[in-house]
Amino acid sequence: MRVNDRHVSFYYETDDDYGQITIDPAKTALLVIDMQHVFITRPVLDHPTEQELMNAKRWEPFYRTIDNETIPNNKRLLDVFRARGMEVCFAMIQCLKKNGADRSLDQKATGYNELLLPPGDPRAEIVPQLAPQDDEIIVRKTTDSAITGTNLRLILHNMGIDTVVVTGVLTDQCVSGTVRSLADESFKVWLIEDATMAATDQIRANELEILNNIYCHVINTDELLAALG
Repeated sequence: MRVNDRHVSFYYETDDDYGQITIDPAKTALLVIDMQHVFITRPVLDHPTEQELMNAKRWEPFYRTIDNETIPNNKRLLDVFRARGMEVCFAMIQCLKKNGADRSLDQKATGYNELLLPPGDPRAEIVPQLAPQDDEIIVRKTTDSAITGTNLRLILHNMGIDTVVVTGVLTDQCVSGTVRSLADESFKVWLIEDATMAATDQIRANELEILNNIYCHVINTDELLAALG
């Protein structure tokens, strides 16, 4: 079944079974993934090298999308969920050991994915525009999946949640891993395409097509809010 004609993969090109976007507020939670300074705040470069300037130019389209689309749409969703008294959860990457020994293998890798974010590191904080409020759940993980690396599955189950609206970064990494895990645990998942982002638009589009209609339904912020009435 699909709910729209966007991000349709080969598997679903001939599927004529259409459904509606239906949300039960009492059984639905918003999960905001890794909207942390280390990922979505432009680094400040003091006396940058030529290579650093070139890299900053490569990443500038990502930061523009984060500033102009991803953060504002996450804020819209947070405002509505909070106003309606719906559950809001956050996942963030942060290790327990100062030396990061408790990290999963992918976060010990070299290159972009090497992450050492111990407690107290300001880079790990969620950006202030989306800061969690009192009584909102925050889970800390050293894995891509917010389900595999935490007790979030049990928490959602205990609260009577069967549907999760997923946002955040990066679409092809922690967002994708979490969506797949949620689907494997039999949660219904709505992935908000304009409230998530990957390093490039192409990577985001590719991953949305892979996930859509199998592990989740990909919709946008306006569609989700319309379904909430």
